[in-house]
Amino acid sequence: MNRLTNPIVLIGGALLLLLFSSMVFTVDERERAIKLTLGKITESDYVPGLHFKIPLVETVYKFDRRILTLDVKPERVLTNEKKNVIVDSFIKWKIADTETFYTSLGGVESRANSRLTQFVREGVKDAFGQRTIREVVSSARSTLREEIKASVDQQAEILGIDIIDVRIKKVELPDDVRESVYQRMEKDRAKIAREIRSEGEESAKKIRASADRIREELLANAYSTAEKTRGAGDAESARIYAEAYTQDPDFYSLYRSLSAYRSAFSGSSDVLLLKPDSEFFQYFNGPQGSTAKP
Repeated sequence: MNRLTNPIVLIGGALLLLLFSSMVFTVDERERAIKLTLGKITESDYVPGLHFKIPLVETVYKFDRRILTLDVKPERVLTNEKKNVIVDSFIKWKIADTETFYTSLGGVESRANSRLTQFVREGVKDAFGQRTIREVVSSARSTLREEIKASVDQQAEILGIDIIDVRIKKVELPDDVRESVYQRMEKDRAKIAREIRSEGEESAKKIRASADRIREELLANAYSTAEKTRGAGDAESARIYAEAYTQDPDFYSLYRSLSAYRSAFSGSSDVLLLKPDSEFFQYFNGPQGSTAKP
């Protein structure tokens, strides 16, 4: 009989293979591992590769080295104004201390998720309870996140967990609160609009009054200048007339009389009752303006 086909040899080989496989274990680069000897941790934080252990005496537990994400179930919390808001958040974490993680949580990831959920909810309640609705949905969101992360990280450190990040995905108002908050915000905006409109009207009145004052000043200055110019023109006109009339008084008298005749006889139905020897008819008897005799 061939020695390789001997049942005893086959069984022995299988036992040796089984023994060797129970003595060897591998650690992936995405894993952390600890080794327990009779229930006591003797080695932790293995580097990736092939490692050995004593079967039945030593036990190896492996954990995820990667960053894990935990979605926290949305929950109602109260703000500083005693208003309910629904907060939806998530947390990113990883195992920082393998030994502490195993001794505190038994190395069970679901227990870690449960404790972290509790920590996040407590941190969210404390942070939101110190702020108004406007603050939690505005620029204070980053400060809020850092505050919650610091609170959760402090508690998770005891469990051998490192908190990478805590994020608030969404903040919503419940249906029974949304309408009242909307109405109050609408009133606030209407109040601000009234204040801005009132300030605008006041500024408009000031601008209008200033424009009216400037207009009156310009008109007064223009009227004053016009009157001065008109007065100077009238004076110059009177001077020119006076100089012209003094050169030939008889011609001036004739000119004035002719102008008076033109005005008096321009109408078709006018009637004048005058004496023939009146001064008005002095140029009717001759070009020299002699007075008519009775």
